[in-house]
Amino acid sequence: MPHRGFRPRSSEQASAYAVAASELLEVLWGRGQESAASGTVSPSQLRALLVIEKQEGTNLRALGEALGSRAPSVSRLCDRMEAMGLVLRAPSPTSRREVELRLSMRGRALLEGYRALRAAELNAVLERMAPADLAALTDGLAAFRDAASERLSPERDTDASRLRDDVADSA
Repeated sequence: MPHRGFRPRSSEQASAYAVAASELLEVLWGRGQESAASGTVSPSQLRALLVIEKQEGTNLRALGEALGSRAPSVSRLCDRMEAMGLVLRAPSPTSRREVELRLSMRGRALLEGYRALRAAELNAVLERMAPADLAALTDGLAAFRDAASERLSPERDTDASRLRDDVADSA
């Protein structure tokens, strides 16, 4: 694959490179996850923890929308995470029918541990890049993060079916 000075001519070409990079990231992150202490979480649980961290106090419905999953699956997923001591459920102060989800101290520590392992794997790769390539990657990733955050934002009125892949169903 060409990389130096290459400029994708379309979003499809950029998408193909992003897919290839994400697959390599999966391998790197998997290596990091294997290094984690016993009792690791499933990929679905990890995604849910990340959403809860970003949307502290979210409810099951909003978590399901963010994950693109159905309520029964999300509820079971949260049951397992609560049993593991990763998530705390509390009644909503605004609605007796809703439950708020928050990370426990153990859940926060688990995410910090995963991030440290992932960062170590990524740093080993990034150190092999030329400074100009690293700068271009940093700029591109920042733009991608902003666009993806906007697309996944709960405040944005989106068609949830476009984002649905029943992530929690695989847990």
